[in-house]
Amino acid sequence: MTPLSSIAMSAYTDLVRLLKDDAVSGVEGKPTLKQRGDKAYWYAARRIGSEMRFFYIGEDSDGTRARIDRIEALHATAKERRAERSRLVRLLRAEGITPTDRATGSILSAMADAGTFRLGGTIVGTNAFRLYEGELGIRLPLGGMANTGDIAQFEKLSVALEDQVDPGLAETFSALKFAPLPGLVLGRTWRWAQGGSGQLVEFLTPAFGEETIRELPALGVSAQALNYLNFLIAEPIHAAAIYRSGVLVQIPRPERYAIHKLIIADRRRDGAGSLKASKDREQAAFLIEAMAEDRPDDLRRAYATAMDVGPRWREHIANSLKRMHNTMNTLNSI
Repeated sequence: MTPLSSIAMSAYTDLVRLLKDDAVSGVEGKPTLKQRGDKAYWYAARRIGSEMRFFYIGEDSDGTRARIDRIEALHATAKERRAERSRLVRLLRAEGITPTDRATGSILSAMADAGTFRLGGTIVGTNAFRLYEGELGIRLPLGGMANTGDIAQFEKLSVALEDQVDPGLAETFSALKFAPLPGLVLGRTWRWAQGGSGQLVEFLTPAFGEETIRELPALGVSAQALNYLNFLIAEPIHAAAIYRSGVLVQIPRPERYAIHKLIIADRRRDGAGSLKASKDREQAAFLIEAMAEDRPDDLRRAYATAMDVGPRWREHIANSLKRMHNTMNTLNSI
């Protein structure tokens, strides 16, 4: 494995921080804290016509509160911050970090502008794997990877947010020359394809039993419900896509991504899924090797969490590890 330079890692950390500042600096309205069960969320309350609208800012945390306290200062330094972001992106490119390609970058940028990631959307496909380069500080093996963009969101979070993307994602995709793909359920679109580029965006949400098509009101789309996805997208992290002056997105925690790939690889054993299963195992092996060295506690916790869920989870993981002796030895030794 080839580590990124300390210069690149520092620049990436600074870029993510500035992008988080920008996400708050664009908020207009009075910050308001709302309690939802055992969690609290910040909104910006703004009157539009005769109605009061609440624009979602983020889950309550020390970092979110600190940025809210500095909203006016962040407003005043927006131009300087954008220039610094551009400088950091140039530096990261010079240091060899893999930039996001133009087609993918334009999609992520448009979705970010519409509020997709602010409202809980999380990238879960190969494009998420690519973004671990800056998070883990190592170069990734990108050869032969599929070019799909899967966006996942918790259905219950979508309902709780009291906010929605603007413009709607259907309008956003239309402007990017995406066309909805026909689905099994009439009137429910969860997949879009871009003519000519081969880009595909799919929306997913966790299932706890039957894998059906469900609605995500906050994103204004339908989604394919999948089992095991709840483990993957719990506690997502921010990441910076290296495109223009940077795009702030959400991706799964790398340790959860790796363990989830072990589960999914076994579910794809038969038929057309065999090639994808091989790529799942390849990504899992790479991340597990990297994290066993630098973040063994995080990896150990994610592995133990998945193994404790139940016998079916343990069976899927064990079946994948039977094909991955080095990875199995690594997990057993952490």
